Amino acid sequence: MHPTAPVHTAVDALSLGAAALGNLFHAVSDEDAAATVEAAWNCGIRAFDTAPHYGLGLSERRLGDALRTRPRAQFTLSTKVGRLLRARAGLPGDDLANGFAVPATHERVWDFSARGVRTSVEESLARLGLDRVDTVYLHDPDGHEREAFDCAYPELERMRAEGTVGAIGVGMNQTAMPTRFVRDTDIDVVLLAGRYSLLDQSALALLPLAAQRGVSVLVGGVFNSGLLADPQPGATFDYAPAPAHLLDRALALRTLCETFGVPLRAAALQFPLGHPAVAGVLLGARSAAEVSDAVAMISHPVPEEMWLALRAQSLLPPGVPVPVPTLI
Repeated sequence: MHPTAPVHTAVDALSLGAAALGNLFHAVSDEDAAATVEAAWNCGIRAFDTAPHYGLGLSERRLGDALRTRPRAQFTLSTKVGRLLRARAGLPGDDLANGFAVPATHERVWDFSARGVRTSVEESLARLGLDRVDTVYLHDPDGHEREAFDCAYPELERMRAEGTVGAIGVGMNQTAMPTRFVRDTDIDVVLLAGRYSLLDQSALALLPLAAQRGVSVLVGGVFNSGLLADPQPGATFDYAPAPAHLLDRALALRTLCETFGVPLRAAALQFPLGHPAVAGVLLGARSAAEVSDAVAMISHPVPEEMWLALRAQSLLPPGVPVPVPTLI
């Protein structure tokens, strides 16, 4: 028999990513940002993720504003380290080259030193207006591997021991370096973007080790930047135009899912939860409507027969775990 995963309750398995609240690609009003978090809270979402990188601190400020009046014991919050924000001289342009529709009043300075890690957490807390965060991730240390392992990680370990931070981990969109972190360090969690989806199961090399080591995995990028949300010509995969073979595969996935009455978005959101190492999925939203759709999709009934059909048509590998029984 193929492996299956325990039942996840739908909302408990969903975290709200706040990159869009930092004006990712397009501006979001303060009112819409607040309404997005309000909708998430009202739907029962209690886990939130942000980073200094997102909108040059705008995401942290907005998320802090929205959560500050909530009972602190009722939600978990994560942010990231690795990029310090430093004021720029002169008239600012915009930050669209980095993906955010905000004035470029600051510049990002890569810093995975011990001092940089501690400073980053302190500055994030000031922007959030909170006295603690629950999880801190090393953010995209791809080009800073030695400093991340030799300086940043040990400092996070010290801060965890002090109680300054709760859990510690790494957030990346590749699997090789997170695998090394899981194998060689005492991290608590990996935030993995785009590498465990209906189109990309490269994380299958990492997940068994994470389960063995007791490291939780939070999966982001389940739509692979758009292709699995709405496959059509011009759709993006990993923020670039999707190659023809991936578009064809996404269209085939959608067609099969729809024969079972399941939207492709629902299948994409629920698929990662089939692996025992996956603690949940992280989904970005920029409006209350997008939050409501995400909750509906992660709660949508999915029959076991659909997953079996995906395997039978080679749209999923034969041994990949799937969410059985279905979400409720």
